[in-house]
Amino acid sequence: MKTVVVNTSLGCIEITEQSGFIIGVAWSKGLASELHSESSLLQEAAAQITAYFKGDITQFTLPIKAEGTEFQQQIWDEMQKIPYGQVVTYGDVAQKIGSHARAVGSACGKNPIPVIIPCHRIVGQAGLGGFSAGEGQETKLQLLKLEGYKPS
Repeated sequence: MKTVVVNTSLGCIEITEQSGFIIGVAWSKGLASELHSESSLLQEAAAQITAYFKGDITQFTLPIKAEGTEFQQQIWDEMQKIPYGQVVTYGDVAQKIGSHARAVGSACGKNPIPVIIPCHRIVGQAGLGGFSAGEGQETKLQLLKLEGYKPS
């Protein structure tokens, strides 16, 4: 596994690659790496994360491989269909796949590639809901604001 740490407006983010796929994105306590990585995929991932946080891109074009159960995979696939700047509720996703909102929330919390797989775009019926990355709900709110979403 290879990693790179990128400095963003919401802190340092560590991106992990294995066998030609991005397999992880996590907020890091480490310092941003110099981008002299031997991995062209990590260089591209770092460039796309940086561009996303600058508002220059709205969609990632990286090969990803998220390890999880078949149910989690189904939820993560649905997340990737949510357009930039828009949100759906846990209940909306649950109804679409014939499940329950809590199960959707649990799968969101296990997302190994947040931001690229945009779990922050799934919210609660009566508020933001949780977020397992960065500083929790505050990070989720900042990601949504970055995308131009204005919570009611």
